[in-house]
Amino acid sequence: MEFEYAVEIVQLLASPIHRYEGRPADGPLSPAGPELHNSVAVRAGLGIVGDRFFGRPAHLRASVTVMAAESLEGVQQALGLERPVAAEGARRNILLRGVNVDALPGARFSIDGIEFAAHRPARPCAWMDVALAPGAFRALRGRGGVRCEPLTSGTLTLGPAILRSSVDLSFPDLAPALF
Repeated sequence: MEFEYAVEIVQLLASPIHRYEGRPADGPLSPAGPELHNSVAVRAGLGIVGDRFFGRPAHLRASVTVMAAESLEGVQQALGLERPVAAEGARRNILLRGVNVDALPGARFSIDGIEFAAHRPARPCAWMDVALAPGAFRALRGRGGVRCEPLTSGTLTLGPAILRSSVDLSFPDLAPALF
């Protein structure tokens, strides 16, 4: 069975450097150029062109990270923040609105025809307390997204998209209560 969802790509991040190195208390490294993009090129077996994990042998099965925007909104709600958290702080390549991305590990899916294998959860780290808000690390447990391997090539663009999946990605009815 295949499930189809109308989603929105709300953020595309490709960073040439790994900015969260060392101790979180020291703060992230400065960007080495633009990181947020209106579109990104995805290459089968390699990742997102221009990203720090593109073509790296140790990261081929985890070269693209995908997260639900709703997870970040849940952090805001759980922590009682007045302002939304800065989505780019999560350092996920693709931020989607409209599906439960955390249900993807082990599944195959496509976004606008680009196929991915979702291999494992993208677990949050202690940096989330620095980059997003104090308490974000804990609030994101189980909601950090998924690490994927691109199986086909193409271009993703911000805005409406179609996601097809081999698993149901509907949010549980109690999603807000999980935070």
